Amino acid sequence: MSTAEPRTARRSVVKKVVRFGFLAIALGFGTWAVASQWDAVAAGFAKLSWPMVAASLVAVVAALLGAMLTWRTLLADLGSPLPFRPAAKVFFVGQLGKYIPGAVWPVIAQMEMGRDLGVPRSRSAAAFFLMMPIQLATGLLVTLGTLGWDRYGWLLLALPVILVLLEPKVVNAVIGFGLRKLKREPLERPLTRRGMLTALGWALAGWTAYGVHLYFVAPQTGLLFAIGAFALSWCLGILTFVVPAGAGVREVAMVAVLSPVMDRGSAIAVALVSRIVIIVGDLICAGIAGFVARRDRV
Repeated sequence: MSTAEPRTARRSVVKKVVRFGFLAIALGFGTWAVASQWDAVAAGFAKLSWPMVAASLVAVVAALLGAMLTWRTLLADLGSPLPFRPAAKVFFVGQLGKYIPGAVWPVIAQMEMGRDLGVPRSRSAAAFFLMMPIQLATGLLVTLGTLGWDRYGWLLLALPVILVLLEPKVVNAVIGFGLRKLKREPLERPLTRRGMLTALGWALAGWTAYGVHLYFVAPQTGLLFAIGAFALSWCLGILTFVVPAGAGVREVAMVAVLSPVMDRGSAIAVALVSRIVIIVGDLICAGIAGFVARRDRV
């Protein structure tokens, strides 16, 4: 056994300890926050109605559909157009991997399922990793447009870097460099500006639907504020790779953003309901996509 192997194994163990430790701390603080404000949180839950929560779930499904179409657009532009139903299965079932600690499980699942449909692994990986700068750029733009430039103008500091990363020429160069380092074949087709703009459009539609979802469980915030509040909290959450699906981080950010327009207990209740509704939405989309794809094969 080479000396490099024990070091690699130790680093892997350290990473797992850090991830689970961060998750435990986040959940611990979250539990404490809920317990310390339980009366207010319970009162916040009491204000919610099942019809509004059901409408929120419908909006979440629409938002997840927007994310899937963003990914499908990128994959098609790179040279692997997939029919709607198989694409939905690969994306939605693969997305369930985000609830496992670590950031690699969704892309691994999508690479393996995509390969069964004739999509090269490198192309699946490229489409997956392009989702993050697209979501961040559109999420920050939505935040600035809905919550106000005066309060969140500091987000402009991140936009130039993200916009550069969304330039197809830069994207193609980065992907090519990465594939060469991994000693993989280059992509057969480069990303085009038309494909990028279409993907950005679907991403913006997804943010709107997510905002509608938050508005249904917190109508006192107003629709525009709800769209911006969710976009900002989600962007902060997806920047955290060490916890499953940004667990805890997005909720803390959402409570902070909602605090000026509602009491802390109600904000915590809204954040928790939002998390639960999104998890249910993920399960519904994955279940329906998997069922329909299996029926098509029969």
